[in-house]
Amino acid sequence: MGYDLVIFDNDGVLVDSEPLANSILAGYLTELGHATSYEESLRDYMGSAVHRVHDLVLERTGQALPADFDTTLYARTFSAFERELKPVPGVEGVLAALVETGTAYCLASSGSHERIRVGHRAAGLDEWFEEEWIFSADDVGQGKPAPDLFLHAADQMGVAPGRCVVVEDSPLGVQAAIAAGMDVLAYTAMVPADRLPGASGYFGDMGQLLGLLGLQGHEGGYTPGHQGGFSH
Repeated sequence: MGYDLVIFDNDGVLVDSEPLANSILAGYLTELGHATSYEESLRDYMGSAVHRVHDLVLERTGQALPADFDTTLYARTFSAFERELKPVPGVEGVLAALVETGTAYCLASSGSHERIRVGHRAAGLDEWFEEEWIFSADDVGQGKPAPDLFLHAADQMGVAPGRCVVVEDSPLGVQAAIAAGMDVLAYTAMVPADRLPGASGYFGDMGQLLGLLGLQGHEGGYTPGHQGGFSH
């Protein structure tokens, strides 16, 4: 079916941030005495807001993380983003195809607005997203797997949930999209399909996403201008 709105997750779907962010998170937790491997960080925290880290550590150990945990984590993460972050290969072609066909899009991320913008500037994606097309779990107070963030994004964009499709790469994100009553296309670059049950479709590269959205053949014909160049 055609969709009136494509809602992108950010980390791992638009920007290739999951390896960087989870390596930093695992290292910082281990430094604080909560031994965490990179694989465990991906399993437990990928796609979630930072409050989940606090909640799980407290639940498992009875110990609260330091008061400055978020500030230190963000500083380390943003520094790595500015040095190393790249866009997910092929995603600019997908965005160009959406613009070319007049298909509305936005993003809904568990990350803070600051994290989203720092990442987009570093990866060169900032001109693809106007501020009013960016939604954070901070806007709703309850992150994925709750449906609140996706429902908020659809409401703000003026599109019924049943006319939206979400592009996600984490189990928590897929669960949230399904709970919101939206179709979800699962990107399997980091998490295998069997850990993303319930999706409407699966893809391993962005060229396949174009086909799932019915946009094959439209990629690459548009680049944003300094003012964004496109209005939903």
